[in-house]
Amino acid sequence: MSRYEAVSAPSEVVRAAAAERLAGLATPPGALGRLGDLAVWIAATQSMVPPAPVTHVRTVIFAGDHGVSDHGVSAFPKAITPAMVRTFLMGKAGVSVLAAQHGVSVRVLDLGVDDDLEGVAPEVTRFKVRRGSGAIHLEDALTTDETLQAIAAGETIAAEEIAAGAQLLISGDMGIGNTTPAAALIAASLSLPAMEVTGRGTGIDESALAHKMAVVQQALDRTRERTGDPIDTLTALGSADLAAAAGFMAAAARAGVPVLLDGVISVAAAVMADRLAPGAAAWFAAGHRSTEPAQTLALDKLGLEPILDVGMRLGEGSGAVAAVPLVRSAALLLSDVALLADLM
Repeated sequence: MSRYEAVSAPSEVVRAAAAERLAGLATPPGALGRLGDLAVWIAATQSMVPPAPVTHVRTVIFAGDHGVSDHGVSAFPKAITPAMVRTFLMGKAGVSVLAAQHGVSVRVLDLGVDDDLEGVAPEVTRFKVRRGSGAIHLEDALTTDETLQAIAAGETIAAEEIAAGAQLLISGDMGIGNTTPAAALIAASLSLPAMEVTGRGTGIDESALAHKMAVVQQALDRTRERTGDPIDTLTALGSADLAAAAGFMAAAARAGVPVLLDGVISVAAAVMADRLAPGAAAWFAAGHRSTEPAQTLALDKLGLEPILDVGMRLGEGSGAVAAVPLVRSAALLLSDVALLADLM
């Protein structure tokens, strides 16, 4: 829609120069495979050939609870969400271990956890919009003002991470039940039925999957006339954490800082970011392929091919963090491999 300003893509001139350098490396044509394509994308996002080493990678985990988690769509209770926030802060979550191994910073923020998180440092709850979001099959997730507040929070968080030196950003997630609004956002944005987008999330059985599918379809039916506008879509079907993640990614793209996407939550936010800031997807790369069907459908729509495909479905930003070494390797290959012309 015209009210949403488009984002310019990374420089085509730089992309062409990077592709030319790739073709001139002392390697057989195409030998680097998708690492070569990734290297060209990195150079274009940096507007620099060869690209600089990708040393500063920063992950933000947007945490929040979802009303649908009280309606049988998840294998775990929502009490897990605040417990995991504390686990991130202790550096003991899955993404924490991967991030420590790969030199990636991790920041966790409470946008909508249904808990006061007593004793947690104030900076964690600084951007909190509300305790939990509405059950989307019965009511809107947020008010319009809350959606705008969450998007603005995401924009501010992106600016802070970029000011801290981020060359590459990762949006992580934590929230029991969050694959349900993520699937609904993707379905609404791509005009797909619930049966095509609904997955098992944390590992629900066949009966629970059928129920979850019905919940997603009920949410889509309830909001069918309201999903043409991205802010209204986030208000009706999203959550505070998803809206903030969308604002975060849109702001990163506007600032010319690339984003490495994680699983279905991150990709749902990316779809919404691309609607808030048309063209933003050119600044995104897909870290890995999730087992959730909605993620693959959305990545196809965004024109993104995952770097990794190892069956991960942890969330947290973990799949994207696991792909960081390949991103770094791609950039170094384009900068440090000898040129064939220099060997002749």
